[in-house]
Formats: sequence, structure tokens, C-alpha cells
Amino acid sequence: MLSYSLQAGAFIIAGLLFILALAGLSKHETSKRGNVLGCVGMAVALVVTVLATQLGVAGSGGTERSGGLPASWGLAAILAPMLIGAGIGVFRALRVEMTGMPELIALFHSFVGLAAVLVGWVSYLEGAPAVNAGLHYGELFVGVFIGAVTFTGSIIAYLKLSAKMKSAPLALPHHNVLNLAAIVAFVGLTVWFVILPADQHVGAPGAAGGGVVGIMLLSAMTVVALALGLHLVAAIGGGDMPVVVSMLNSYSGWAAAAAGFTLGNDLLIITGALVGSSGAYLSYIMCRAMNRSFISVIAGGFGSDGLVVGEAKDYGEHRETNAADVADLLANSSSVVIAPGYGMAVAQAQGAVAELTAKLRAKGVDVRFAIHPVAGRLPGHMNVLLAEAKVPYDIVFEMDEINDDFPDVDVVLVIGANDTVNPAALDDPSSPIAGMPVLHVWEAGQVIVFKRSMATGYAGVQNPLFFNDNTAMLFGDAKTRVQDINQNL
Repeated sequence: MLSYSLQAGAFIIAGLLFILALAGLSKHETSKRGNVLGCVGMAVALVVTVLATQLGVAGSGGTERSGGLPASWGLAAILAPMLIGAGIGVFRALRVEMTGMPELIALFHSFVGLAAVLVGWVSYLEGAPAVNAGLHYGELFVGVFIGAVTFTGSIIAYLKLSAKMKSAPLALPHHNVLNLAAIVAFVGLTVWFVILPADQHVGAPGAAGGGVVGIMLLSAMTVVALALGLHLVAAIGGGDMPVVVSMLNSYSGWAAAAAGFTLGNDLLIITGALVGSSGAYLSYIMCRAMNRSFISVIAGGFGSDGLVVGEAKDYGEHRETNAADVADLLANSSSVVIAPGYGMAVAQAQGAVAELTAKLRAKGVDVRFAIHPVAGRLPGHMNVLLAEAKVPYDIVFEMDEINDDFPDVDVVLVIGANDTVNPAALDDPSSPIAGMPVLHVWEAGQVIVFKRSMATGYAGVQNPLFFNDNTAMLFGDAKTRVQDINQNL
């Protein structure tokens, strides 16, 4: 028999480790330690939860439902799916490129949502507890709703981010009315489900018709939630997908917390609340960074809302350059700023960029990095790549820290970025990215843009920066072009 005090103490320790992990992830210097603390906390949580299911918990009101699983379950029945899931997770983690992290995270969120849906349904089919049945039904219903929205929304986000589905927004007639109708239906079904007479629920003694009414209500809500999650994310354009990933992270946390209430697992409640609240705060920060309304994000009608489509405009002719000329320009500069983007990650050019940085600094050139909050389609994506390449933390600046300095910069190297340096966000109200804060790279003396072609960015918008008089295009693979510049230096 596992002591209830021991279980509670272990859960508190795990919860504190999760909080310290989040705190550690807030800074470059402590991020590795934060990851380690989070892993240790999760290991403690898993071990104690498995022990509770096997041994029962003394002093917690019985052993039949400790930790949310029947104590009669064999150890193999618990460890087998854990090992299978861990194996799949390790396999995917080892194979995924940094460019694939946004869609992988979206896919992970879908599993959390699906788990919440399954937990809710299984808990309902097992029957309500003898006391507080109405509260149990309410939290179960809400948990399934959040989980279902998270599941389908995350699947659509994964398909868009991985280019398996067009990133253009789906604009159905009266789409906001459809979302509102789904919310109203959910509220109505919840009230009906909670006040439904006990004999119409599954598991009640003498349940009328085997509890078919309760099953019908839960089924109807699940379908509505699945459709709502699909529509919410399908209606969002590619330029706003980083905010979507952040918001789905929050949804997955609340889904986990709801599952914790259903299972009576305190640690799952704590963990879900931490993920949900931190994800919501990150979404708020992201919305401010992209000039989006936080309330509109929650409602699923943010960004261009699927109604604004940028026009195809003729900006004139672009100018091309070569690696030798760029090397000469950089060698004769006193201040250089590098603005990396998704293309740098695709080309795995961070190592070559770090070498370029070291060469220029050795020549006395002031080199800094300008990081847009959503560069790479994921918050912190570029910071991780640069840290991996050993770029010093103190020369990496966020957009708000460096935007006012561009008029005093001699050369800006835009390596694989597009939408995050697009002046149309400020100048063109018809653009799908209108209002999104961007890096003001065009204010520098010279701008060199590394691209494979003149194709548009992820948001599908042409960039007038590429046609400016002070801009030159350096075409080709970013890693190869940067290596060519290094050789010429």
C-alpha cells in the first residue's frame, strides 16, 4: 500500500520541478537546465502514478480508483502502451529536423486532445461516483469538448504547417456565426447533460434505455466540438499559424487539466493548468508581437479572418549580386545585422552563419542578430538554431530591441526570411499580414536577401523589399551562399 502522504509529496515535488522547468526555459543560459528539470519531474510523476495503480493509496478513500486507473490492472497493461508511446516519441524526435518542429508540436497537441476525449468517454461509460455526480458530469463534458476542439484543430495545424494542406484560410459564409452557434450548442448541451435525470445516464441503476439519452448528448457535443476545432483553424491563414500553435498548446493544457479532474489525479490538474496558463500567456505575447487581438484569437477569428487577400502587384525589377561582392561589402562595413528566417533553418545554414559572424567580428565588424518573434513559424525557433551553432547570446536581439537601430546599420543580411521583413505589413492595408509588426530592415544602408527564388513567403504575399534600390538578391541555397562568402572573406 502506497502512503497517501508519499504520493501527495511526490506530486508536489513534480509540480515544483515543472514550475522550475518553465522558469528555466525563459532564458537561453538556463534552458537546458529547465528541460532536465521538466524531464525529472515527469519521471517522478510517472513512477508514482504507476505505483499508485498497482499498490493502491492508503488514506485516500479506498484503493479502487487511485491515480485514475483500477488498482487491479496488471503492470504489463500499463507499461506496454507507455513503452510503445515512448518508442514512437523517441523515433520521431531523433528523425525530425528543426524545420519540422512546428508541425511535430501541433501533432503532439492532437494526441493530448484525443487522450482527453477518450478519458472522458471511458469515465462516462464506467458510471458516475456516488457523490457529486452532477459535478462529475460537468467536468467530464467540458473535458471532452476542449479535447475534441484541440484534436481536430491540431490536425489541421499540422497539415498546414507541413504543407500537406493549403495554408490559405477557409472562408465559409457567415463563419463567425457558425463558430458562435457551436459555442451556444455546447453550452446548451452541457446544461442538459448535467441536469439530466440520473436514470438516463449510463451506469445508473435501472438506467432508462441503458442511458441512451446521455450517450446521445455526449455524442452530439463531441461531433460539434470536432467540427468547431476543424473550422477554427481552417479559417486561419498561414501568416497567423505561429499564434495558432501557441494557442493550441494552451488548449492541450486545459484538456489535460480537465482529464485530471475526471480521473481525480491532482498532478494532472497541476500540470495541465501550468501548460494551459503558460500557453495562454505565450499566445498573448505572440498576439502583441503580431498586432492581433487576444480575444479574437480565442474566438478563432483572428488575423485577416479569411477575408483579406493581397493583390498581385508589379513592383518592378529586382537586382542580383554574388558572394564575392557581398564579402567585399561586409569586409568594408562597420555594422552588420543578420535577420534569419525559416529558410536558414531549411538550409541548415546556422553553422555557416556562425562562422561568418566570427570572421566579421575578428575584423572588427559589429555583428548582431535581429530575431522576429515568429521567425521560423515557432516562438524561439531561431534562438535555438543560433544557440546550437554557438552564436553568443549577447549579440542576439529581439525585434523590439533592435528595430530602432536599422537606420545606423551598414548592411543587413536577410537569410531565408520573407514575411517577417515585409514592409507591406505596414504600408498595405489589403495585405493578409497587414498590421503585423516586422523588422525594419529596409531602413539600413544595404540589404542582401538570401533566397532560392523570387517565390512568395509562407503567407503567400510578395515582398516589395526585394525590389528596393538598396536591396540585392543572392540566389541559391543559403548554406552554400554563406560558405561562398566565408571563402571570399
